[in-house]
Amino acid sequence: MKRVGILTGGGDCPGLNAVIRAVARRCFDRMYEVVGVADGWRGLVENDLSALTSREVTGILPRGGTIIGTSRTNPYKIEGGVDQVLRHFAEAGLDALVAIGGEDTLGVAARLFAQHELPVVGVPKTIDNDLSATDYTFGFDTAVTVCTEAIDRLHTTAESHNRVMVVEVMGRHTGWIAVMSGIAGGADVIMIPEQAISVEAACDGLRKRHERGKDFSIVVVSEGYKLTYDSGEQREVTQEAALDEFGHVRLGGVGELLAREIEERTGFETRVTVLGHVQRGGSPTARDRVLATRYGLKAADLVHEGRFGQMAALHGDAIVDVSLVEATRELKTVPSDWYEVARAFFG
Repeated sequence: MKRVGILTGGGDCPGLNAVIRAVARRCFDRMYEVVGVADGWRGLVENDLSALTSREVTGILPRGGTIIGTSRTNPYKIEGGVDQVLRHFAEAGLDALVAIGGEDTLGVAARLFAQHELPVVGVPKTIDNDLSATDYTFGFDTAVTVCTEAIDRLHTTAESHNRVMVVEVMGRHTGWIAVMSGIAGGADVIMIPEQAISVEAACDGLRKRHERGKDFSIVVVSEGYKLTYDSGEQREVTQEAALDEFGHVRLGGVGELLAREIEERTGFETRVTVLGHVQRGGSPTARDRVLATRYGLKAADLVHEGRFGQMAALHGDAIVDVSLVEATRELKTVPSDWYEVARAFFG
């Protein structure tokens, strides 16, 4: 009988429980034991593990969040952290580990496999959809749906008051959520990290729109967009200077500053809505439930076949496996052709 551990790391994401359920159900069919690792890599650093049975994974398919908890713990930033992970993994009698996470969580998994041959497989989780080697990550569709619904609602209040509405969405390094929800919601300007459209250019577009009789506008901005000016100056907006264990600052606030710039430069009354963690919460969409389930089954199959160091991925409509190294080598950014689709409807 094999013992398979499961951990969820990084930010929470709709669909995590669907993956846990799929991995567990496939493992139970093979008479494997399943162990939940609490709060991401922290659980293996601190030896916080518990058995998962059919009772724990029953009824969790539509639930948001993760039943085993998550954190941004990086064992490589903790003195003796890697040794503790390896020791507790061995002491627990684990034969394999399924790591569900984004670039940071899976980056740790890739290093542990390469340096210590830890038997680990990965599942791509991030609402930002920025993992390489997979067409889509689960959680992304839910986040885009939430943002699109919010933009739809803001349209009516913007039109009623003849206002500019700035909507700040998540996206640390990439603008996938902003572009997709902006296209779906009919945004008039979309500002993302990959495309350095300036504040002045955005304001010019809003003025031209108003000159044509459009008295309201919707601007969607990624939290990772740096305020960019025609002079070449760029300003990253953060909530605090402290870095997390993966070297990231806490972003947020660019929407407020952008709204202030727009109002001062154009004279148009401007309001801001920051969607924040509502994008991560709640029940996953049907698409994310299905995708997460397929990923979980693939991960369990990789464990059964002993094909470690791999990650489940979506290519077209097929679930395949790719190496963790390939998956975490670089971020998947929004290409210019996707942004041009959005730009076609600016103004």
